[in-house]
Amino acid sequence: MVETKLSLQNVTRDDWLRLRKSGLGGSDAGAVCGLNPYSSPLQVFCDKTTEEVQDHDNESMRQGRDLEEYVAKRFMEETGKKVRRSNFMYRSEEHPFMIADVDRLIVGEDAGLECKTANAYNADKWKDGKIPAHYIIQCCHYMAVTGKKSWYIAVVILGQEFKYAKISWDDEIIRDLITVEENFWKNHILTGIAPKPNGSDGDTALISKRFPTSATEEALPLDSFESRLYRRAEILEQMKTLTLEQERIDQEIKLYMGDHAAAKSENFRVRWQSVNSERLDSKALKNAEPEIYRKYTKSISSRRFVVSPAT
Repeated sequence: MVETKLSLQNVTRDDWLRLRKSGLGGSDAGAVCGLNPYSSPLQVFCDKTTEEVQDHDNESMRQGRDLEEYVAKRFMEETGKKVRRSNFMYRSEEHPFMIADVDRLIVGEDAGLECKTANAYNADKWKDGKIPAHYIIQCCHYMAVTGKKSWYIAVVILGQEFKYAKISWDDEIIRDLITVEENFWKNHILTGIAPKPNGSDGDTALISKRFPTSATEEALPLDSFESRLYRRAEILEQMKTLTLEQERIDQEIKLYMGDHAAAKSENFRVRWQSVNSERLDSKALKNAEPEIYRKYTKSISSRRFVVSPAT
């Protein structure tokens, strides 16, 4: 594969974020494939098709960037290999919708390096040689763009350990990945037709943010959703049945435990502890101190989604 390179020297973060809108990057690849637990096809679509440049930065991402150099150094210490920064954004000439902004390249080897950090709560996702699926796809995406035959991934699990693995070129995986990304770009980005949401909290937040208020009371026809609404009603009934079954099990265990705070078996641990908490009695405050109540009352606007039988 042949790629073109764009220097990232002196490129601001805002400009870099705009450049990322021009194609699918490594972190987008896992989301488009439905494997990224932190993103989705719909979120990628909205990011690529809106003019607004959004910096979804958080403390975890900041720490990941700051510790990237440390992870690279640990990789060199562990393997004896040398790595270097790229300072370029790569774009596949054969598939120009595929771009790559890589962490490091391996000196003297046809390979790259992806640096990761993970907290202790996610340590099990790296246990026994496992690698999260969306990270594997990310590395395959980088190989597809750059043409390199292997990609290393290194992770520091904070406060615990360092691990690394080598991911080799796989013709079938990379061919399928290119097909998925090409279909997504052609069928959604170029047409402006959004992919279906996946039910995640992220998609719910995105839809609420995009349509924060209702502007008209005009009723839209729902005929095309009729079968889906029947299915929704079936799911709700199943949830009620399962919730009731769960509650019965909980009640039986509570009766068995009595005033004991803990119980255990070979496979399970149960805690039923006394918890003291303090809550503001807003009704009493409103009656006793109405001015203070009004002063600290905050109006919050939201949209309530309700499905009911037609009358």
